[in-house]
Amino acid sequence: MEKKKARMAMSALSQETRLAVFMLLIDAGDAGMPAGIISETTKTSPTAMSAHLAILSQAGLVKSKKIGRSVIYRAIPKVAHELADFLRNLCKSDARS
Repeated sequence: MEKKKARMAMSALSQETRLAVFMLLIDAGDAGMPAGIISETTKTSPTAMSAHLAILSQAGLVKSKKIGRSVIYRAIPKVAHELADFLRNLCKSDARS
């Protein structure tokens, strides 16, 4: 993972609501969750949720698909694994020298 992508992912997840949404979508698995349900579950207005989901999407942490009148969001766990690997490698003594 590149530093820029890692920075974007960490920035996106540093906000409490976005972290909660990402965790919710990880739990939802491949089925994902409609934006309206995410908004209701997190007690966040649809407008604010739209902004949060856009930031998570830009960071590559979630993807969306329009099905009928709903937009279904799914987490992309691979990016979280890449971020964990990036941080693990950063902590190795070889990476700091």
